[in-house]
Amino acid sequence: MNKSDTVAHLHDAKKAHVKWIQRAKALIEGLPVEKEAIPVDCTECKFGEWFYGDGQNLNAIPSMDCLHDIETLHFKLHDIYMKIFKVYFGDLNRSFFSKLFHFKQKVSEHDKEIAREYYDQLLEVSHNLLEVIDRLERRLHAMSANTFEESVA
Repeated sequence: MNKSDTVAHLHDAKKAHVKWIQRAKALIEGLPVEKEAIPVDCTECKFGEWFYGDGQNLNAIPSMDCLHDIETLHFKLHDIYMKIFKVYFGDLNRSFFSKLFHFKQKVSEHDKEIAREYYDQLLEVSHNLLEVIDRLERRLHAMSANTFEESVA
């Protein structure tokens, strides 16, 4: 694992997060979105796959407290999205039959308003998450390749 690959993968994971947020916005705006396009589980989205995979190697670098902040915000983000998901798709534990045919709940205007309020919270947490990711990127850029590779070896 080298520094430039890590920075590139972090950048890709960050872009994937932004796309995840855009899909959530499309759902809120009433556009057709497959529920699988916006994973509820924080380990199944592209950012989470990176963070809980290769990103964990960054824990070996001293003073990377921002990783804890990223994890906390990322978990909170998915927790809020779970509320939006339930408005549009119902409970995760629906019957096999309803999952098979992808039945989407009929959403009232009141429920849509609640989902929009959750989305506003989601945007705020996403903004905070992106700020912390940017801080991580700056720290990685400032670190020499040798120091990075010695830390994660």
